[in-house]
Amino acid sequence: MARITAGVTSSHVPAVGAALDLGKTADPYWQPLFAGFEASKRWMAEHTPDVVVLVYNDHASAFSLEVVPTFAIGCAASFPPADEGWGPRPVPVVEGHPELAWHIAQSTILDEFDMTIVNRMDVDHGLTVPLSLMFGQPARWPCKVIPLAVNVVQYPPPTGNRCFQLGKAIRRAVESFDADLDVQVWGTGGMSHQLQGPRAGLINREFDTMFLDRLVADPEGLAQLPHVDYVREAGSEGIELVMWLIMRGALAPDAREVYRFYHVPASNTAVGHLILENPT
Repeated sequence: MARITAGVTSSHVPAVGAALDLGKTADPYWQPLFAGFEASKRWMAEHTPDVVVLVYNDHASAFSLEVVPTFAIGCAASFPPADEGWGPRPVPVVEGHPELAWHIAQSTILDEFDMTIVNRMDVDHGLTVPLSLMFGQPARWPCKVIPLAVNVVQYPPPTGNRCFQLGKAIRRAVESFDADLDVQVWGTGGMSHQLQGPRAGLINREFDTMFLDRLVADPEGLAQLPHVDYVREAGSEGIELVMWLIMRGALAPDAREVYRFYHVPASNTAVGHLILENPT
């Protein structure tokens, strides 16, 4: 049967993708950030999965304010990089896994989650930047990817607990899929940041560290954190962290921390990163 072996969390700052694409990774500003992902790339080279379920938020590339699904799963065979106003990123087309994606859609819907099925979708930096950080710049992504888009842009976003429970439902779905697949679940976005208003540029290292610690050791308790705490402590865009709880819910309670990295700043954002492994 299919199994979830590991989880990854990563920020998805668009400027990080631009730095990669423009060959600026060795610049003094960017070098410390990319150096922090070298260990991750080595780990990934030894633990490349068959499929990644990649949880991210769309930035008006596949969805506009005319249609805002809370949870949407990409069931297509491929997903082209989106043009976000300056042309698509020069990265490979993302290859999907329609069979597993449809199974997850069916399983989670029958598990009483209202999952939107998307059969055509361009994917933006929210999805491609984490792939670049973990895999570098290959001619072809080394695994299949199932995009899972979460609304953290238009109020109201889903609660942390709802996201955590969805992660558990995804685990049940994967483990009931009749194929020998190594699956990872990635949660992206965050950490603390705010892009507008008088608090623009907010970074809260203390909150971010607490979130990383509790995501590993106390995810059930962390899932009860209310929306207002994310906004107050982590900024208006800090709500993206609920997507990390989907990853955590998909893993075993005793998943082991393999690697952690935290860097400030990247653009006007705190970059956080974890790799967790399920017990074998």
